Formats: sequence, C-alpha cells, structure tokens
Amino acid sequence: MSARSFFSAIPAAPADPVFGIALAYKNDPVPEAQKVNLVVGAYRDSAGLPVVLPSVERAARLLSESETSSDGHHEYLPIDGLPAFRQGAAQVMFGDECMSLLAGRLYTTQAISGTGALRVCLDFVRRHLGERTVYYPQQTWPIHPNVCAEAGLPAKAYRYLATTGGTVRLDAEAMLADLTAAPEGSVILLHVCAHNPTGVDPTPAEWERIADVIAERRLLPFFDSAYQGFATGDLARDAHAVRAFARRGLEMFVAQSFAKNMGLYGERVGALHVVSNDPTGLDHMGQQLRRAIRSSYSNPPAYGARLAAAIFQDPALFAQWDEDIKLMSGRIAGLRQSLRSALEARQTPGDWSVITSQIGMFAYLGLSDAQCEVMMSKHHVYMAKNGRISVPGLNETNIAQVADAIHDVVTAASTRAAL
Repeated sequence: MSARSFFSAIPAAPADPVFGIALAYKNDPVPEAQKVNLVVGAYRDSAGLPVVLPSVERAARLLSESETSSDGHHEYLPIDGLPAFRQGAAQVMFGDECMSLLAGRLYTTQAISGTGALRVCLDFVRRHLGERTVYYPQQTWPIHPNVCAEAGLPAKAYRYLATTGGTVRLDAEAMLADLTAAPEGSVILLHVCAHNPTGVDPTPAEWERIADVIAERRLLPFFDSAYQGFATGDLARDAHAVRAFARRGLEMFVAQSFAKNMGLYGERVGALHVVSNDPTGLDHMGQQLRRAIRSSYSNPPAYGARLAAAIFQDPALFAQWDEDIKLMSGRIAGLRQSLRSALEARQTPGDWSVITSQIGMFAYLGLSDAQCEVMMSKHHVYMAKNGRISVPGLNETNIAQVADAIHDVVTAASTRAAL
C-alpha cells in the first residue's frame, strides 16, 4: 500500500561540485594506492592523512586540563560568540595598527566558519540594505553564487583571469572595468589571498587600484578570507588587502575562517567582521545580526572557538601556530615545484611555471571539463572539474601518477589540435 506524499514533486538537487567528486573518489573500487584525491581543500601530511597542528594539539590539552568554569562547562556561548575568540580573530585579521584605527568602527561576531559568515551577512544585506547585486570573480569558489542565490540576492561575475597564450594571470584591466561599471552600492566579493581556485592574487599595487575604484564608485567590499597564512606563510602579509582598505577608511565586510589555517575543518570556527563609518549604525547592525543568528542557529559552537582563543591568548601557543602555518605553506610550495618539475621532465606541452607562480592551497591547471573527466575515469586522479587541484593532496608516492595523467590529457588535446 502506498500513500500520497507531500514530497513527491521535489526535484533532485545537483551534486555538490566538490563533495560530489570526493564521494566518487571514495566509491572508486580500485585500490587506495591507485587513486589520488586532489578534490577537497584540506591539508594532508606526506602519507595523505589529516593533520592535527601541534599548536591545536597543545591548546586541546590545555582545555582538557582546565578546571575553570569558563573552559570546563558546556553552557551556551553568547549569541555573537566567545568574546576572547572574537577579539583574537579581529586581531589576526586587522593587526595592531588597524585595530587602533578601527576603534569604535569594528564589530565582530563569531560565525559558523566562513560559509556561515557569508550567509548571515548576505541575509542581512538583503533585509536591511535592500536588493543589490553581488559581484564575484568569474573564477571563484562555486559556493559563492549559490550562497547569493539562497540569500535572495542577484549575483553577477566580474572578469578576473586571463588565460590567453598559455599563461594564467590576473586580468586587472578587465576586472577594474567591470567594477567601474557596477552600480553604486553593489557588493563586491573579493578573495583576501590565495585565490580559490586559481592561486592568482592581485599585487599590492593592483589592490590599491581596486581600492581606488571601490572608493570612487561607492561600492561595498566583502572580503572572503579562507586561507590567511597559506599564501605566503605570513599572517600579516596575507591580510594586506583588508588592512590596506581599512587604512583608507573604507567600509567593508570580512568573512573569516579558521578551518584551513588551524586545521579545524569540522569545528566550523569563523567570524564576520563589519567595518562602519557610523558608530550608531554599527551598533544597530550588531543588534540585527544577533537577532538573525538567534532565529537561525541560536548560538555558535564553543569547542573550536575555545581552541582558537587559547592560541590567540597564549604567546607561546601563538608562536607555535605561526610556525605551523609556515611549515604547511612551505611544504605546499615544495609540492608545487615537484609537480612542475615532473611535467617539465615529461616535456608536457604548455608553460608549467604557472604552478609555481600561483600561491596557496590550490593550483589551477587550465584543464577543460572533458580533460578533468579523463583524469578521473582513466587515471583515477580526482579533481574539481574547473581544473583545480588541491596541492596538499600530492605526495612523493603519487606525483608521478598525477604528472603522467596530466601529460596524457594535455598531449592528447595537443595532438587533436594539430590534426
């Protein structure tokens, strides 16, 4: 006997562009040693295993040994999160100089990592600033346009990358032209550093030109910071764009995640920062954000925030975290060089210096959707279909397999083009 269902007409949703491929990797029946996972942006050690950073391990030990009521209980956090975490997260993002400049102009709320910060903020924009278009880079994290759509805001891509002549570089002139054409008050989504998926960031001089257009056109920048520390190994250098905008007195939003740079992927540790030139408006915005959070997920999770706060507050732990970041970013740079060298040794067609000129967790190989499918179906090398690979997924045992796969699909395409 079957009964009618309210849910029969619900259409199937498309597979997530990242986790869907990760599931395909998991379901591939070949032995683990014969397949490679370069899909999800997560740091791995030389054996391909998840890493608990020494700084986080020490912080966890401190928390477990603590007998104070502030660390030992499981009570709710305030709606906008753990105060020590909020202060520390802002300090990491803005630094001493900008924190002084922003006194009375900065509000920070804890968020469900970077994605949660994006969604809470865009919901706020729609509800309180009115419908306005969000502009995002043409090459971007695929969830960015999805979050805009779920928040009910129109979204439009601006040009970002030039791939002509076998090179991959920022097309600064095209980007600036599109931003100049954006209507006043538009929200401009910007990657703080280690651009996902391309690893191509503006130079400091180009960031100044971007800031010029934002100021002249009265646009509202929204920075997404998922990889602070992964671009250069230096937290301050990687925050250059945000701090440069702050020094110029620009209002902004910043979504900040500690998933990658603390390895706290599953703890969902993040923050949303708001810089306003109107202290009263900032206070009201904080009230409205807390109201929205209360009716959404009520309060943020505590454990990851306490781990991060322990690192922020202890100079020795912070110094260890700084070293952890340098180690991770340095290893990623070494893996980039190894992959480039392997491709050049095979005389793979193309300019593979792009792999080492890009920065951060990802390398953008410029492969087509069809080539990525062959990488997965024939070579069992799993990657995003936009040509992005997660560099930390490489190691000494799989680089040759990955290089062979890239060589095969690129050579096949070159042969077809020559016919």
